[in-house]
Amino acid sequence: MSEQTEQPEQTVPGGSGDSSVTGGSGDSSVTGEERPEARLERAVRAAEQALIEFEIAVETFRVEVENFSRLHHQKLGPMYTRLDELDALIAEAKAARTGDAEDLRRARDARSLVMPMPGVDELFHDWMGSEGISDDAAAMLTDRPVRPPERVRPSEEVRRLYRELVRQAHPDLAQEEGERERRDAFIARVNAAYGRGDEGLLRELAEEWAAGPVPETVGPGESEELYARLEWLARRKELLSLVAKELEESAIGSMLRMAPDDPDRLLEEIAEQLLAQVSEREAELAAELAAQ
Repeated sequence: MSEQTEQPEQTVPGGSGDSSVTGGSGDSSVTGEERPEARLERAVRAAEQALIEFEIAVETFRVEVENFSRLHHQKLGPMYTRLDELDALIAEAKAARTGDAEDLRRARDARSLVMPMPGVDELFHDWMGSEGISDDAAAMLTDRPVRPPERVRPSEEVRRLYRELVRQAHPDLAQEEGERERRDAFIARVNAAYGRGDEGLLRELAEEWAAGPVPETVGPGESEELYARLEWLARRKELLSLVAKELEESAIGSMLRMAPDDPDRLLEEIAEQLLAQVSEREAELAAELAAQ
């Protein structure tokens, strides 16, 4: 990511930076020695922030892939359908002119591609997910208007608001289970608003978080707990890396990598290419019909 977040220097209680602590000769603030846990704690905090930044990047790319896929289908789907229809018409016209068995077979094959029978996965595409019925499906069933994405990438302000909220309220910053659950539920709402590019709702969520309960500050844990925390963060990073790799290697992800700075323009370029292909097919069909 291009954004860099500067983390304020942490003052560890009992460390050399805590001038309020006094003691005998064994006090680390007097001897200048750092507690063994202090460096480990800093490593945990740095790993937490790195993981949050990585999660922001993965979620941002996931939203772009999803929006690109939906817009690709909405804007370009009719053109692909038209091309399939023209291919079938051309093949049928040629078969009618020649009567050749191979041309007749090709015509049947081309026609079969125009209206394929949908499978179960296609019938339920974007309707059901791991969390149940999708927002769009619920809107259709309740007569609410469905709001498709207007562009692939949310606006810069939406992205800024999203990143700030995630950095403030990320569940990985919680030290207690109850606080983690509260943050999980909140971030789910943030992700949903970001996926829709809803700047107004993100601002409302920012105000809600600012007015919410402030989690209690918990002192550093024991070395074993810190090591366990580092191991958990490393495992989660590995899982996110797999998700990111799957997104990048998908057909839509590969297309997005072709235009990382302006994916919406890529859609326009593909549309222009498809329109040119439609014109070529129409001319070919006209020539085939004229030859009969």
